[in-house]
Amino acid sequence: MDKVVASAAEAVADVQDGASLAVGGFGLSGVPNTLIQAVYEAGVGGLAVVSNNCGALDSGLAVLLAAHRIARVTGSYIGANKEFARQYLAGELELELIPQGTLAERLRAGGCGIPAFYTPAGVGTQVAEGGLPWRYDGDGGVALASPPKEVRAFDGAEYVLERGITTDFALVRAAKGDRHGNLVFNKSSRNFNPLAAMAGRITVAEVEELVEPGAIDPDQVHLPGIFVQRVVALTPEQAADKKIEFRTVTAREVPA
Repeated sequence: MDKVVASAAEAVADVQDGASLAVGGFGLSGVPNTLIQAVYEAGVGGLAVVSNNCGALDSGLAVLLAAHRIARVTGSYIGANKEFARQYLAGELELELIPQGTLAERLRAGGCGIPAFYTPAGVGTQVAEGGLPWRYDGDGGVALASPPKEVRAFDGAEYVLERGITTDFALVRAAKGDRHGNLVFNKSSRNFNPLAAMAGRITVAEVEELVEPGAIDPDQVHLPGIFVQRVVALTPEQAADKKIEFRTVTAREVPA
């Protein structure tokens, strides 16, 4: 039952070229940077990544992206990642861009063993009708477009069929975890980390604070250990390394 692994390198040692990875994180929040760095140092490539976004500020998945280790991304946000946009438009990267809520539910469904589900999100758009550019040819043309999806009516309303997502591995970051893999996430890092963890056949969690079994109140567990196969305890320095995308401060009033 003790799932603690000595190092991040050991935890991802069996990730091979072409593997699929579900990666947690929301913007810069809850990104498993230590595990991503270990994958980078392992030298694997051709990865198929499922994540809300693909890194920012040269951190997180941006490390793998800049090294051209990622072949395909399933996500919902490109944002200010200029290298992500450049590779996509240049035809160097395949991208399945889908609604954020649909991505969340596809990960959850895959983790729960649900092969597919119907949702109203995307009905009447290219999400359902097909034609979204998955890969460009580098000259402005579309080399590969999304196929049409099944649309079905229920009680007079139309819904599109979406497939559940499962991946070879999942990499997530938790604020607290025990040796059995029970995890607690902090605030917005809870948005995608539990869902990504559920979707992975082998899920690796880096935890900021490792505690003994029983130290976490069962009612406070956000993700039960049944979904987690490996746990890596971060050093205090790694746990404290958290970036801020946009630092906003309030101008101080000068006394008259």
